[in-house]
Parts: sequence; C-alpha cells; structure tokens
Amino acid sequence: MTHAAYPALRLRRTRASAWSRAMYAETRLSPADFLWPLFVTEGEGVAEPIAALPGVSRWSVDLMVERAKEARDAGIPCLALFPNTQADRRSDDGVEALNPDNLMCRAIRAIKDAVPDIGVLTDVALDPYTAHGQDGVLDESGYVLNDATIDILIGQSLNQAAAGADIIAPSDMMDGRVGAIRSVLEQGGFANVQIMAYAAKYASAFYGPFRDAVGSRGLLKGDKKNYQMDPANGEEALREVALDLAEGADSVMVKPGLPYLDIVRRVKERFEVPVFAYQVSGEYAMIEHAAAAGAGDRDALILETLMAFKRAGCCGILTYHALDAARLLAR
Repeated sequence: MTHAAYPALRLRRTRASAWSRAMYAETRLSPADFLWPLFVTEGEGVAEPIAALPGVSRWSVDLMVERAKEARDAGIPCLALFPNTQADRRSDDGVEALNPDNLMCRAIRAIKDAVPDIGVLTDVALDPYTAHGQDGVLDESGYVLNDATIDILIGQSLNQAAAGADIIAPSDMMDGRVGAIRSVLEQGGFANVQIMAYAAKYASAFYGPFRDAVGSRGLLKGDKKNYQMDPANGEEALREVALDLAEGADSVMVKPGLPYLDIVRRVKERFEVPVFAYQVSGEYAMIEHAAAAGAGDRDALILETLMAFKRAGCCGILTYHALDAARLLAR
C-alpha cells in the first residue's frame, strides 16, 4: 500500500480537535462493556469496607439489591457475585456451596426479584466455602482432586442456576468441568444459562485483596499452582481455551487483566469468540493507591486501563471500577 509522505500526510490533522478525535476513534468504551464484581455478606443493612480494596465494600443482601439498581441505572448489564461465607459454614469439602439457601443463592434471588432486567454472573469454585481456602477437595497430601471437585461443582452450578443465575462462571480450573456443567445444565432444564469459563486463569500475585474480600486469605494452605496456570505460559492458555470451547463454553475469560493483554489478543485472534478479562483486585488497588499518592489522575487512569482491554479485543471487562467508569462516561 502506498502512502503519502510528510508534509502531504500529517497524522496530527485528525487529532487537532475534539470532534475529529471522536470521529476517528478506533475503540469505543461504554457502560455496556462492564461487569461489576460485588461481594455479599450476611446480615441486614451491612456495608463492610474492605481495607485492601479502597472504595469497595461487602454488602448484605438487602444492600446488594440497591447496588443492582445503581448498576441498571448506570447502564451496566451484569453483576458478578462473590460470597463472604461465614467461618462456621466452611468445611473441608465446601458442601455449603450446595445449600439452596446459602448466601449466594439468597443474593441471586433477591436481585432477580427486584431488578429482573440485569444479568447475574455467579462464581463456581469452592474456595469461598472451604475451610482450607483451596478451590477443591483435597487428598491426604493436600493435592486438589480434580474429579471429586467436579462432582461438587456440578451441584453448585445447578444450585445457582435454580436460584436464577444467568451466567455460570467456573473459576476453579479443574480439567473437564465445563463439559460436565454444560451437560447437567442441559439435563436440568437450564439450556439458556450461559457458561463463561475462566479458561486462562493464572496463578497470579494480583489476587491478594480478593482473598481478603471473601475471607480466604488467612485460611489458604499452600498455593494454587497445581491447577492455576503458570504466568510464563501462553501456548498453554490457547489449549485451555480450546478445550473449554469444545466442552460448551459460551465465552471465555482471561484472568488477571492488564498483565495478560497479550493472551487476550491471542485468544481473540485464534478463536474469534467473546473474550472477557477480569481486572482483578490487585490491579484495582494499584490504581487507587497510585492516585492517592498523587502519581496520576484517578479518573484518567481508570478509563485508560479499561480502554486497553477493549483495544486488546475484550468484549467485556469485570472491573471494580464499573460504576465509577460508567458515571465518568456519562458526563
């Protein structure tokens, strides 16, 4: 392709005014791109600030409904729910995940009753329910058992679907769990419940504040490197995505976000499917602390990082900044 040369070609011409920059923008960001992760806790009228996540709180079910209304009014299409399960309801096998009246299911029902036109995505993994903080059932040596864990994840998925979940999001990284969950959803009359697979979930150092939020950090014994992915690997991520799609995932997720935008791009180009990314708790906290220290303008940092996800190929971003970003875009 032949291009003109300077001075006939001046790339700054299209940047000279705001209307022109808007017209030539290659990537658009809107509130419809955001999924808002929220933490639910027991009680009534409870709003518990999370020290490791400035500006983020755990909400009781009644106040979670208010957050759902805020999201709807801001144009955010979907909430992602995570429970802070009480210590006395945690066990080695995480069986509270199967309780149809557990914290997650009560939150789902309350939101769908009050705000039926907003989507609800639910995390499927056992770490919010286990006494040891791992995502599955352990053997005597502390190794997470794959197939025994899937047996519980199946029941957890059906439990959440029956409560009204619109998207089941298995984050556990067990082999074969997407196919098993898809099968039971079809058989159980939930053919329209989506699966968004945490397909490329890395064993990352950016998850610390999240573990505080769901109460698992102090419980976690060991690490999660024998089931979450090695940050060094990219080709393996493509294999994980291929398997989850073959098993019936409607969309896939890369987690964390900004440190793995190369993976987002590779997945999008290879598979041409809906790709989401999770701007995880550590990423959120870095922006908040940087802004508080005067290292950058908070609003600009929020929007620039979210734009990076879209530019890389994401069709949606899970971000704790969802409501703030939606309101910024509405100005």
